[in-house]
Amino acid sequence: MPQTPSEKQETIDSYQRGLASAPHAFVLGFQGIKVAQVTELRRRIREKGGHYEVVKNTLALRAIQGQALESLKEHFVGPTAVVYVQGDPVGVAKALMDFRKEAPVIEFKAALVEKQAIRADQIDEIAKMPSRTELISKLLFLLQSPVSRLARTLAAVPQQLVIALDQIGKQKEA
Repeated sequence: MPQTPSEKQETIDSYQRGLASAPHAFVLGFQGIKVAQVTELRRRIREKGGHYEVVKNTLALRAIQGQALESLKEHFVGPTAVVYVQGDPVGVAKALMDFRKEAPVIEFKAALVEKQAIRADQIDEIAKMPSRTELISKLLFLLQSPVSRLARTLAAVPQQLVIALDQIGKQKEA
């Protein structure tokens, strides 16, 4: 059943609020996927803070005009779904890659990371990257390491002085 013009405008507005404004998005083809698989995919994406939306291509193209996602407009052909996330794109990319192993009918068309267009073959590379949380923890470890060594070095000087004075005292007693 065709949508009325007001329903179409509501759909466009919904796309503009969600996927058009997201800095990270993955455009997928999903022909042949089963309902149970889509449900599982949506659950995994939600766990990573993302959103999965099957789009009407013509309405989506209207919604993304003037947005970063417009650079991927040639990929909005055939059955199209968009997975978008405001936060960390690596977690969502990992979830998509893991799911693709179970359901090879998922086709990566293209992606948008930090509002930059990414080819479909590069999504695997994004999924292999450490997440934002992992990078922050590594950075904190690296920043903490020199401070810890400096503190140990500074603590060792008085400790060695005490040991030397103790040895001198023992030698004088003997």
